Amino acid sequence: MNKLPLIIKREYLTRVKKRSFILTTLLMPLGIAAFYLIVALMVMYQSDESFNIAVLDRGEILENFEQDSIGNIALIRASQDLVTLKDNMEALKYDGILEVPALESAYDKKLTVFFYSEDSPSLEVQERLRSWMKDHITTYKTQRLELDSVKLAALKTRVAFDPKPIDESEEDTSSTMSSVIAAGIASVLTMIMLLIITIYGNMVMQGVMEEKTNRIVEVMISSVRPFQLMLGKITGIGLVGLTQLAIWAILIPLVTMIVGAVMGLSGAEMPAANMPANTEDMAEGMEMVQQVLVELQNQNWALMIPSFFIFFLAGYFMYAALFAAIGSAIGDDLSESQALTLPITIPIILASYITFFVVIRAPDSSLAVWSSLFPLFSPLVMPARMAFEPPIWQVLLSLVLLIGTCIFLVWLAGRIYRVGILLYGKKYNFMQMMRWVFYNN
Repeated sequence: MNKLPLIIKREYLTRVKKRSFILTTLLMPLGIAAFYLIVALMVMYQSDESFNIAVLDRGEILENFEQDSIGNIALIRASQDLVTLKDNMEALKYDGILEVPALESAYDKKLTVFFYSEDSPSLEVQERLRSWMKDHITTYKTQRLELDSVKLAALKTRVAFDPKPIDESEEDTSSTMSSVIAAGIASVLTMIMLLIITIYGNMVMQGVMEEKTNRIVEVMISSVRPFQLMLGKITGIGLVGLTQLAIWAILIPLVTMIVGAVMGLSGAEMPAANMPANTEDMAEGMEMVQQVLVELQNQNWALMIPSFFIFFLAGYFMYAALFAAIGSAIGDDLSESQALTLPITIPIILASYITFFVVIRAPDSSLAVWSSLFPLFSPLVMPARMAFEPPIWQVLLSLVLLIGTCIFLVWLAGRIYRVGILLYGKKYNFMQMMRWVFYNN
């Protein structure tokens, strides 16, 4: 297989030099940076835009209120009646009128307030006004019912969930936050694996179809064995994908940081409207951030990262070989690929579904365990389960089964590829493709 490096080099250099590859690789980070810039401008514009709202308190619910502010919303008690306010909104420089009706009883559980303005208020404005009203109504009812506000505040209890091992001698590493972090890591790893396998697997199939349609493969087969050609194409395109991902991993954070620096968006300079409402919420948010950082540090990255790459390589080669075999059996009618690729895409879809709806919720369930061992599912399922620290024997068994299946399917795809790549002008089904496996030439 001394010509394999030449084939890999040809596939790699041919594709990375294409204008489409260069544009896609560069435009993706720029597109993300543009999106980030637009969102930042929208946030800054929204934070600079102020609203002056007249508050008409008909039921005297808002006691001791004259003027208040909620971020960029200024609330001012109005002494005029509703008709006067409506007729002189522009002169009084009001953007809206908040009419608060009276409560018939302190035991009423619902109060409808009315908001008058030329334009319908945004959902954010509505939510802020609703929250502001709920606080004032709570204070009003507390006074009317002669309740102790300190005792009422004591009723609000934040409940935390902390799992503990039965054996006290075991190291206690479990927590609610660790489960959340593990679920997030599992989701990210699954999405990365799903995108790589589907995008670059289909790229392998399209490359085989193009060479077959253009009759280029007939010239190459004269000096290269078909299996070498297929394996070189799979490896070369896989390296193209890794190159693109590596460039994105460098450029996307870099461009995002540059945009953030240009816009002056740092933690200390965020608009006040987006900060927590009080110091208690701010402290709770900071505590959560610290827990997230601690849990990320506690993850077994030394095992997760190498295992992820092994599962990625085995999964990519396995599915890319199947896509190459399908591409070799497709003639001039490209619509045939949809029917032939369906049996390949179904396991990928099922594996992603199991990951998102079973593994993240119950990583040690029977379905999650057996799916992580099944070779067609394990490239997506087992890396997701790795975040939940499954038993080492399950990881090793899954790797052994996956690598063995990968070798077998690559060999099987090579047997199909060597025959199908030179056949033209006829539609082929799976039964005919399986017969090619036993052809001798």
